[in-house]
Amino acid sequence: MKVLGIDLAGSERRNSGVAYLEDGKLTCFVLHKDEEILELSKGFSHIFIDAPLSLPKGRANLQERGPHFRACDLMLRERGIRFFPVSLGPMRLLTERGIRLKTVMEGWGKVVYEVFPGAFYDVMGVGRKDKKAILELYRRLGFNLEDRRYTKDEIDAIACLLTGIMFLEGRAELLEGEDGAIIIPKAI
Repeated sequence: MKVLGIDLAGSERRNSGVAYLEDGKLTCFVLHKDEEILELSKGFSHIFIDAPLSLPKGRANLQERGPHFRACDLMLRERGIRFFPVSLGPMRLLTERGIRLKTVMEGWGKVVYEVFPGAFYDVMGVGRKDKKAILELYRRLGFNLEDRRYTKDEIDAIACLLTGIMFLEGRAELLEGEDGAIIIPKAI
């Protein structure tokens, strides 16, 4: 089973981080274009994306007014995990892009899930912006990181990958409602 983590940006002009394991070696880098992301995704069976991949129940699109929160968003809130609603300004582009890419990937038979690095960091007890602590956590979890500077997008893509691996190993939970789902790790 080949797993890909994607920290998706709302626009092709911004960095989208990607991360995967190949022969036990962590590979991560940034991409920009939908075509690049889709081409890479062809080599993976399970894809874990940091982007909203569904709309709230009762909302047909993001241009018209409607509910702001999905059931899985409310489950995050109940756990004290902060997030931006799918209808918030910049989140609209990210949501539309995520849904569009998910639709294509699923059409190819890929299994696609929504994940959230912020929830990963919260559950693991590290600050969301504390790069040093996050990289140390990755090392403690067994990742052999290259001696180089990692972008925030790459670091978040690794969190997406780790959340996906933990889910496939039964060490993460699926917060699911009738209008979408998001995976977060169980505390270790």
